[in-house]
Amino acid sequence: MRAELAEVAIGLFARRGFDETTVEDIAQAAGMTKRSFFRYFPTKEDVVFDGVDLTGEKVVADIAARPADEDPWDSLRHVLRAWQEEIHASERVLDTLRLIEATPALVGRLHQRRAEWRRRVSDALQGRPGADIDPYTADLLTNAATAVLDAVSSQWMRSDGHANRPALLDRGFTQIHVDLSTRQA
Repeated sequence: MRAELAEVAIGLFARRGFDETTVEDIAQAAGMTKRSFFRYFPTKEDVVFDGVDLTGEKVVADIAARPADEDPWDSLRHVLRAWQEEIHASERVLDTLRLIEATPALVGRLHQRRAEWRRRVSDALQGRPGADIDPYTADLLTNAATAVLDAVSSQWMRSDGHANRPALLDRGFTQIHVDLSTRQA
């Protein structure tokens, strides 16, 4: 039901605009009451980000499960590439990204969620059994990977969803050279 409600909301937001669409509008279009809406989502903003937290959990779990002797940059690349193939194939994602980009309140919420995601990914890189990575390097790699993801999303939106996201991600990870041999104490 959450996914269906999110689908209805994104459709309304795309047609009417985020600020112009009320919770009542979403509930009515979904055939439910406003009170029922709040059983699924605490706020109107949360419906836009439906699934993001689950994806974050999966990415963090997948990073934590990567082999300890694998280079952390390679771990990020493998996990995020699989994530790109799984998550970003739908038209709904394109509509959602465009909606977020056009709505200042949603941009702010996205930055909050990304900051939390980056912290959790950095912790996962450090927490892999036998991994030897300091907090600074984990943060640096996570932020570099986030920059690649942002560039991939921007290009994908410019292409109206036709660009090959996994190929763009591979290109970005290759273009950013990471040298872990220059660690400081």
